[in-house]
Amino acid sequence: MRRLPHWQLLRLPLLVALLYGLPFVLGPYWQQLGFRALQLLTLAIAWNVLAAYCGQVSLGTGAFVGLGAYAVALSGNRLDLALPLQLATAGLVAAGFAALASVALFRLRGLYFTVGTLALAEALRILMVNLGTFGGASGIVLHAATPAFHQLYWLALTLAAFAALLAELLLRSPLALAMRAVRDDEEVALQMGVRSFRVKLGALVLSAVLMGLAGGLQALKLGVIEPYGAFGMSWTIDTVAVAIIGGLGTRIGPLLGTLVYVALGEVLRNLPELHAAVAGVFLLLTIRFAPRGLWSLIARKSAHG
Repeated sequence: MRRLPHWQLLRLPLLVALLYGLPFVLGPYWQQLGFRALQLLTLAIAWNVLAAYCGQVSLGTGAFVGLGAYAVALSGNRLDLALPLQLATAGLVAAGFAALASVALFRLRGLYFTVGTLALAEALRILMVNLGTFGGASGIVLHAATPAFHQLYWLALTLAAFAALLAELLLRSPLALAMRAVRDDEEVALQMGVRSFRVKLGALVLSAVLMGLAGGLQALKLGVIEPYGAFGMSWTIDTVAVAIIGGLGTRIGPLLGTLVYVALGEVLRNLPELHAAVAGVFLLLTIRFAPRGLWSLIARKSAHG
């Protein structure tokens, strides 16, 4: 194996150190913007694992984000757990629900699976609205004080780095080959001995854990959660848009898509009525002229000089 020069080995630690040090030079507004970008990056990586690598296109991001948010709120308010345990609960609850839902969801394929995940997220939202035990439509106010902006940024950065590391380890594991086989042709994969249910379950659970943790951070940021926001469709729209704009099935795609999407939001922050329309047009143009995402377009242009 070819050894990398020492300066290349130091690039990642130096980048991480730089990112962790940004709150010392940036104000609260930029810290919140960084939190938003890192949260979107985590969600895009999680969705990329399930949809791009395993071929299971989900529109249920809001379901796992909402479950993670409620898990943090309830474990903190009713069980008085410490912050790390609250976040661990968010990931476990999302993973457990994904495992239970997989029994029904994986009986569906293609478009039917996609519609099934969308229906699941909507069903959870309606359930939480009408379930008074968990606050109903009014939601839940977290008893503990919310972390400071710089602390939230550090938590989001840690989660995004964790998500990127998990995705990289996954791509280097034998499971990645099985996931690609299921994505390309599940029937052929079954004939080759690939246990498709286990492969899809692994991808779904990993994706759900990361999304649940992102939802837990959202609860900590707001200090209050309610079903319309926690399980909202906007989570799915933003996540899918970031993943597609950056490039499906690529390592850098989620990061590039996040930067572009957040920058677009900043440019249009004083024109909220145009934000959704412009973002939609930008997404359509990306699909039309760069169907494999901006990163693939950049890589192709660089290869041709």
